Amino acid sequence: MYPALDPYESGLLEVGDGNEIYWEQCGNPSGKPALVSHGGPGSGCAPWFRRLFDPDAYRIVLFDQRNCGRSRPHASDIETDLTFNTTQHLLRDIERLRVAVNVDRWLVAGGSWGCVLALAYAESYPHRVSEMVLFGVTTGRRSELDWLFRGGLARFFPQQWERLAHFAGSGDVPAAYARLLSGADTRRDAAEEGCRWESATPHWPPRDGLDARFQDPDYAMCFARIVTHYVSHDQFLEDDQILRDASSLAGIRGVLVHGRFDFQSPLMNAWDLHRVWPGSELVVVEDAGHAAAERTSAEIVRATDSFR
Repeated sequence: MYPALDPYESGLLEVGDGNEIYWEQCGNPSGKPALVSHGGPGSGCAPWFRRLFDPDAYRIVLFDQRNCGRSRPHASDIETDLTFNTTQHLLRDIERLRVAVNVDRWLVAGGSWGCVLALAYAESYPHRVSEMVLFGVTTGRRSELDWLFRGGLARFFPQQWERLAHFAGSGDVPAAYARLLSGADTRRDAAEEGCRWESATPHWPPRDGLDARFQDPDYAMCFARIVTHYVSHDQFLEDDQILRDASSLAGIRGVLVHGRFDFQSPLMNAWDLHRVWPGSELVVVEDAGHAAAERTSAEIVRATDSFR
């Protein structure tokens, strides 16, 4: 990965519905434009993303999606209404950001949920996307959400799933957590339990406790609320929409970087996308999971370098 760097410009962009999204630009102001779509949904952009690009070659644009990171209002506040936080709103936000920073076309990168959003954007605005670099590939299908949040992944993480399901106290875990996250007496514990599941499943062997980012209770609450909101609404996408509309990606070159042992998003998801996207290259990282550890990061950098 490239050395750490700071933004040369940042700000808040009004996107309507009482929302402002944080954005920043790093690297070379005259370089090739690249947009990063972060995961979660609700995790916010992180300094790590800046290091995936050659700062001499790229003009790197990062942003926090609605209600997370440094965007306003923040979902950690229970009074923050998520009604206007949908995939369609985020797609329009990206277009507003593109216009605001004066970019005609850009490389679009993203991982996990950020991969789904990046694909939905490219299929909606293919003439605005030059290339794509995607990792921890997901395609937004309901079967993928069921795998992660309705018991499929329990085959590999039975102990962690039992704890999550027991706390939910309901057969439909996402629906139960949506209720618990809205309750004054239950929301903090619900956020912590949901983030324990998120902390365990990207890794092998699974980890106990909370990842460092979830130690911040406001971050955990924001993440849990937005993830549950999107899962409860099937990510605001029609089932199989991304794969069905993959013909829109014709002419866009893409690299799909995926861990062989990605339990959150099994390799078949990346394979299914690769099969319907002729311009894509699938790079399988052996002995890697969903978390973008050293070898996965190296392959992402190799991909961005190839598009310089």
